[in-house]
Amino acid sequence: MTRNRMLMVIAGTLVALAGAWTCIAAEAKRGADEKGFVTLYNGKDLTGWKTTGNWFAEKDGVLAIKPRPGEKGWGRFGAYLWAEKQYGDFILDLEFKLPKGGNSGVFVRVKDPKNPVATGIEVQINDTHGKKKVGPHDCGGIIGTVGPTKNMAKPAGEWNRMIVTCKGTQLQVDLNGEGIVDVDLSKTAARDRPLVGHVSLQDHGLPLWFRNIRVKELK
Repeated sequence: MTRNRMLMVIAGTLVALAGAWTCIAAEAKRGADEKGFVTLYNGKDLTGWKTTGNWFAEKDGVLAIKPRPGEKGWGRFGAYLWAEKQYGDFILDLEFKLPKGGNSGVFVRVKDPKNPVATGIEVQINDTHGKKKVGPHDCGGIIGTVGPTKNMAKPAGEWNRMIVTCKGTQLQVDLNGEGIVDVDLSKTAARDRPLVGHVSLQDHGLPLWFRNIRVKELK
């Protein structure tokens, strides 16, 4: 083997080892990031939640909404799914699937469940795949506050993963692997919202599915 050939082999080996260590480091980071999460929906029943709506368990740990006849609109606050425990600084990680034209939302830090719109923060969930210009009322946007930086909503019928992080007045939203909201609420119209409150999933009077709902409280 010539000297140049040997150097090429050594260089190739080093590159391969560097790639392997990068993968190992990434896996280790993901493992560390998983620590501290608690499941909010156990996949079997609504233990830890309150609602008057028609939410129920399907197979494979899926949580479904099937509104009863006559149950329409977003103003039926009691029909929302309310986590009994309140949260301040946290990471909320969940998946959702919408039908064509579907609509819902994830509420965080709600002080009064009887008036979540005025006393909490809503991250929008709706069928906006393919929409070119998006705003606060499009998927991943913060209602009345700020829109997503890009449209990351998947087509109706596909699972989306949303991660909402609240730390102090900073709120971040990650949708399908992309950061789309990073806002200081103290500099927005939501500056008066509480820093601790309930988590809620909205019943908009339309079918919807959730799964893998979990939360990690931040110190």
